[in-house]
Amino acid sequence: MDDLGINGFKIIQNKEWFCFGIDAVLLANFAKNIKKDSYVLDLGTGSGIIPTLLCGKTELKKVVGIEIQKEVCDMAKRSIAYNHLEDRFEIICDTILQLESYYPKQFFDVVVTNPPYKKKGTGVVNETENKSIARHEMTATLEDFICVAKDMLKDQGEFYMIHHPERLVDICSVMREYKIEPKEIQFVSSRKGDIQKLVLIKGIKNAKPFLKILPNLYIYEDGE
Repeated sequence: MDDLGINGFKIIQNKEWFCFGIDAVLLANFAKNIKKDSYVLDLGTGSGIIPTLLCGKTELKKVVGIEIQKEVCDMAKRSIAYNHLEDRFEIICDTILQLESYYPKQFFDVVVTNPPYKKKGTGVVNETENKSIARHEMTATLEDFICVAKDMLKDQGEFYMIHHPERLVDICSVMREYKIEPKEIQFVSSRKGDIQKLVLIKGIKNAKPFLKILPNLYIYEDGE
């Protein structure tokens, strides 16, 4: 059980499976201006780290996390109970492609996602199924994540994603194809002078084109 350092929240993790990293923390902070009483959807929620952080950082009404791995869902539900978030945070155990079985289209004000970064069949495949599903597009593709986000978002709803810069062209192209206009991009490096390892993207459904490149974000100060 790890202490998240906000509102006394803690999260249960299994270190033999995929544990959350700085990516989730960065995305939750990037989306921290979510409006009061918003309904939020987290696609591929894993241990529930992003919804838990958003419950502490924002005044959202409810956040729904969907995760395909049953063991991980059960673990996330125990974290929800420990943090007394049952009224604000719901877990669905299923593929993101079945979301319409649970909620109608255009229900959510905000969608957040930290999807698998690697295409299926690329990169080093992890030794456990849990890690492979978390890191590779084994159960849903990048296009699937963006298409589902478009379907579930209200008009002018907000979309937040963290991914690898190497796939930024693909991401922006698919977002536009599904009427989610890229509005803000922020690159993330470990330190000043290092290459960008991550990129944060905000989009708005059915918005007019206008893209803002935010100042680079550095995880560590010089000397750390």
